[in-house]
Amino acid sequence: MTAVPGRLPTPGARASVSVAFCPAPPLLLPAVEGRGAPETMVLRRACADAVDRMLAAGPELVVVVGDGAPPGMRFGPGDAGSLGGFGLDLEVPFDGRVRPGGVPVPLPHTLGAWLLDEAGSGGRRIGVGPADLPALVRELPGPLGILAMGDGSARRSVKAPGYLDEDAAPFDAAVAQALAAGDAAALAALDPDRGQRLLAAGVPTWRAVGEALAGQRVAARLHLDTAPFGVGYLVAHWVVA
Repeated sequence: MTAVPGRLPTPGARASVSVAFCPAPPLLLPAVEGRGAPETMVLRRACADAVDRMLAAGPELVVVVGDGAPPGMRFGPGDAGSLGGFGLDLEVPFDGRVRPGGVPVPLPHTLGAWLLDEAGSGGRRIGVGPADLPALVRELPGPLGILAMGDGSARRSVKAPGYLDEDAAPFDAAVAQALAAGDAAALAALDPDRGQRLLAAGVPTWRAVGEALAGQRVAARLHLDTAPFGVGYLVAHWVVA
């Protein structure tokens, strides 16, 4: 866990854009994990802290961005994510009650909605895919919150989902450095082919945030950089004043 230099606004101060970066493993949901592992509890606490700090900036709208949403798709009230793929007869509402005919929500957005609910957020929220984020940030008036959901590489150990790749740790370290430094340009420049080879599902989302905030002065804090299950989990918080 690393704290980086950068003067973050005090809680309650309003910023134009505030971002929480969180991973999106299914086990983030207690209902999926079952008996909680110490590593997962640490992850949840770090995510909760980053989301709380993002919300403390007073966003009028929170955009949950993650992979799995086609361009032009927006998730909102009545939509929900199903946990049927994990053997659970359970739906997680994206915003408010689930309604008949609601749109199925991908896992990253489902987890993002759960994190917002856990933080007590009752404000406006929408869900989008990475392709739509840069234009959305330019179009929407501030203050705006972004909850960026995505994992690092899934090849950090021989027991990882993608087995061991020696390039996985250096790749995640470069992402962690960019997050710690508030370096939007470095995120935007991440190699998508390298990310795909390393099974780093967060790359499209990180690139989108980097493109959306290019040229902006960012105060940053890296809350967590770990890979307990062979998958890189990075948690960070950015503020653009």
